[in-house]
Amino acid sequence: MGQAPKEGNLQAPTRHALDWKNPDFYNEESVYNELERVFDLCHGCRRCVSLCNAFPTLFDLVDESETFEVDGVAKVDYMKVVDHCYLCDLCYMTKCPYTPPHEWNIDFPHLMLRAKALAYKKDGAKLRDRILTSTDNMGKAFAHPVIAPVVNGVNKIAPLRSLLDKTAGISHNAWLPSYTTKPMRNTLKNKKGITAVGTPAGKTKGKVALFATCYGNYNEPQLGADLAAVFEHNDIPVTIAQKEKCCGMPQLELGNLDAVEKAKNDNIPTLAALVDDGWDLVAPVPSCALMFLQELPLMFPDDPLVQKVKDAFYDPFQYLVLRAKEGKLNTDFKNPLGKISYHAACHQRVQNMGQKTKELLSMIPDTEVEIIERCSGHDGTYAVKSEFNKNAVKIARPVANRVKKAEADHFGSDCPMAGHHIAETIGEGQTTEHPISLLRKAYGI
Repeated sequence: MGQAPKEGNLQAPTRHALDWKNPDFYNEESVYNELERVFDLCHGCRRCVSLCNAFPTLFDLVDESETFEVDGVAKVDYMKVVDHCYLCDLCYMTKCPYTPPHEWNIDFPHLMLRAKALAYKKDGAKLRDRILTSTDNMGKAFAHPVIAPVVNGVNKIAPLRSLLDKTAGISHNAWLPSYTTKPMRNTLKNKKGITAVGTPAGKTKGKVALFATCYGNYNEPQLGADLAAVFEHNDIPVTIAQKEKCCGMPQLELGNLDAVEKAKNDNIPTLAALVDDGWDLVAPVPSCALMFLQELPLMFPDDPLVQKVKDAFYDPFQYLVLRAKEGKLNTDFKNPLGKISYHAACHQRVQNMGQKTKELLSMIPDTEVEIIERCSGHDGTYAVKSEFNKNAVKIARPVANRVKKAEADHFGSDCPMAGHHIAETIGEGQTTEHPISLLRKAYGI
């Protein structure tokens, strides 16, 4: 007799590379067979029901079918589950007991990505979705001294937002980011290509190159200014990449893997050259850091430059905590922050580095940090779409309730978009402050 399958993993999950160059990756029959296999196992477990809306959608389809099993669900409805997955990876990293090395070998996010890639290969994407994921093009078009005020003003006019909802499928209830008149790359342009000597500490080299990110560059350039100020206050020289394109995360979530490869080809050589020149790499938005730390290495496991960039990439707070452990953190804080209600972003949590933001902010005297480890439901574009906004708000509501209950002096998230979405869900004039901005405030610089 064969051995019964183990109830769950007794080891940490291991990730297989994404075999997206294999022709079978886009084989429709193969994809749907794997969806049926995994959906059946998920139906028998249901441990992930409290995460995103993909799992409740799946379980409702099963429970409303004639057989009450996955075989009763029409395959045409499988994409209803896929559409609700925004690849946060939390099910894989925190919930699923059947990830490899378990024999059932479930990688739900990568299966959803495969289904998205198949759908994109077959049918392309809606015009709305193509526009929303063209972050570089939108930023270049809108982040302009003349155009940005007009776009930002239009986004605040209710009748025009309602029209946008009806004609373009962009929810009139969704928070939309403002565009800046002074992109980050312009305000930090004096930092391009500077020569500097860092003071190594542990595995850090003591000088960092900033990957600005589309959002940081075109929407909230203050993130870059605050990061540079904090790092330089800690005697860490900061430069900015000579050039950059979108990290590719929006295109990944759309299933446009060829566009991800193009972005990789644009970004990786520049970043790898910085590493060769002795720079470590940081980004102020966790999703962008995750692209270089996980997604690109899994898509291009044999590319040595991708691996080089991965090994040199850090979350900003991770970097500062590593320096702190070597006695290289400036602890001369001028201003206590009182109570902070802090939302840990999903794309930061799945980096498996621990609660570094909370750890560092807790070093500030007379400062208490309450961490909320729960998804905001935003995902960059998911919360913006008319058909998904209500789901995104529902996912955010438990986080919003925690923030309201805390009655803290400050609220913020490592993901600025998540922070704004949570604040919008709370209403009542709630504001959000990025943790790096809070740290700058504590230093009084």
